[in-house]
Amino acid sequence: MEGNGKLLEVKYLKTWFGSEKEPIKAVDGVSFVVGEGETVALVGESGCGKSVTAMSLARLIPQPPGFYAGGEILFQGDDVLKMTNQRLLELRGRDISYVFQDPSTSLNPVFRVGDQIMEALELHRKDVDAKSEAVKLMAMVGLPDPETRIRAYPHEMSGGMQQRIMIAMALACRPKLLVADEPTTALDVTIQAQILELLSSLQRELKMAVVLITHNLGLVADTAHSVYVMYSGRVVESGLTEDVLSSPAHPYTRGLLDAVPRLGAEGKTGEKPDRMKGIPGSVPHPAHLPEGCKFAPRCSRVQNVCKQKEPKIKSDEKCHSVRCYFPL
Repeated sequence: MEGNGKLLEVKYLKTWFGSEKEPIKAVDGVSFVVGEGETVALVGESGCGKSVTAMSLARLIPQPPGFYAGGEILFQGDDVLKMTNQRLLELRGRDISYVFQDPSTSLNPVFRVGDQIMEALELHRKDVDAKSEAVKLMAMVGLPDPETRIRAYPHEMSGGMQQRIMIAMALACRPKLLVADEPTTALDVTIQAQILELLSSLQRELKMAVVLITHNLGLVADTAHSVYVMYSGRVVESGLTEDVLSSPAHPYTRGLLDAVPRLGAEGKTGEKPDRMKGIPGSVPHPAHLPEGCKFAPRCSRVQNVCKQKEPKIKSDEKCHSVRCYFPL
């Protein structure tokens, strides 16, 4: 870990929906650790449970329909799942902040962007002048003419500018942990690069940890210290980013890497590029999960035992873990 110790430790988290008799197990036994100042990535296809895991970190899942069926979320040693409502209000925004993937649905369209930034400041940083601090934050995230734009409404800004406002809101209270849930999905490629560089520089400046939720393995390779690959609400592989991406052990991780497009990649004949590979099928609905290994219906290495009993996760001496009977 890059920092001095554990900032966040998630142990066997279970976030389910519906009823306890017939639960929909969106997140079922997820564990991971985030060190002070480090970046941890949660990757996987849509429907794997990444965003539900992220929302659970500050208990943002509405109850009902969701409920926390088990596990622990230890933030600096305190279990978030046992915190009082007052403690949760202090945690959210001040200690843990979020940047979501679509700023146009996260920003309130009827309030000026400056007021939305100042709301967090007035709640958690009463020792500063909210307006002047909001202007500083807008300048910090690279917005031109912040003194004027503080009075703008979200619809008067481009998608990239809206995302910068979201980042300014998230950083207003100097959080210890930033959860970035697909922060560049709705942006064009050039703006994506700017936002990612901005997040990286602000992380170094503020010395905060980041949980990055993404399906972009190129982004993971560039920014994350460690990676946790999720499938059907479970972690199927984890370890240092370099180890997982260079030597994937789970067939699902290998499939994700094979699906990454590579410009200029030549086929075996040296004449034409290989067709981009995909993983057959789709992620099963959490209400209708198969028996045994959840990836078995899509796996090319499947054996009878895979369909009968779910494998346990195993680790090697380098803390590279995999949940598979027949790892690569």
